[in-house]
Parts: sequence; structure tokens; C-alpha cells
Amino acid sequence: MSHHATYDTFGGDDTLIKAYEHWSVLCRPAQATKGAMVLIAHADVTAYSELPKAAFAEMHQAISDIETALKAAYGPDKMNYLMLMMVDPHVHYHVIPRYSDDRPEEDPGWPGPPVLSASADVSPADVRDTLKSVWP
Repeated sequence: MSHHATYDTFGGDDTLIKAYEHWSVLCRPAQATKGAMVLIAHADVTAYSELPKAAFAEMHQAISDIETALKAAYGPDKMNYLMLMMVDPHVHYHVIPRYSDDRPEEDPGWPGPPVLSASADVSPADVRDTLKSVWP
């Protein structure tokens, strides 16, 4: 599998949780909330519409696995998927687990948009290892 700059920006192989044929799931180095990940397309494209059709079909499996693992590991109340591609141009989603008012220390933006500059008090390496251990 070849990698592009966006993959490397998010830690590349050091943060990799799972590689699929068309996507990789990486632990987000900046943990906005506990369990934050990045779903990165392998295709060297910068427009969502340029992904190969097979990537769209495989995305279903990747998202199902993401949600299954997060539920098992951390039990978020909701999931946010943000496709921003402003600084890092290749197709990718920020996967941000959301935690309700019952856990304000885990999600300072709840119930509004996630605060991407926030930093959960957790080691990204520990999150990566935890999610890998419960990955379906």
C-alpha cells in the first residue's frame, strides 16, 4: 500500500489501527475526545468524488468496525465524522466520539460541534492499542 502526505501527517504506520484495501484507520495524534481517529482513503485524490467506487462500498465495513470498537472500548454517546480537507488535502474523515453532559471532562464541546483543539487526558498510543485489541 502506498501512502500520501495526509497519511503521514496523522502518524502513518505508528498510529495505524487497521488497514483495509481502500482505507486506513489511524488513531488521531491529537485526541480531541478519547478514541478520536482518522479514516484516510488510500487513493491519491483530493476530491471525494474522485475515490474509486470500491472505496465507497468498503467504507461501510470500516465505519461499522470503527463504531463497534469505540462502543466496546469507550461507550461514546454519539459519533461525529468530519470531512474537512483544508490543511491536509487527501480524502479523509476525522472520527470524533462524543460524550454527553454526564462526562463533561471528556467532551468540552458537547452538545455543540467538537472542539478539535481540545486534548483528552489520554495517551494516543494507549488509545491505539486499546482500539486494536477490541477491533472486530
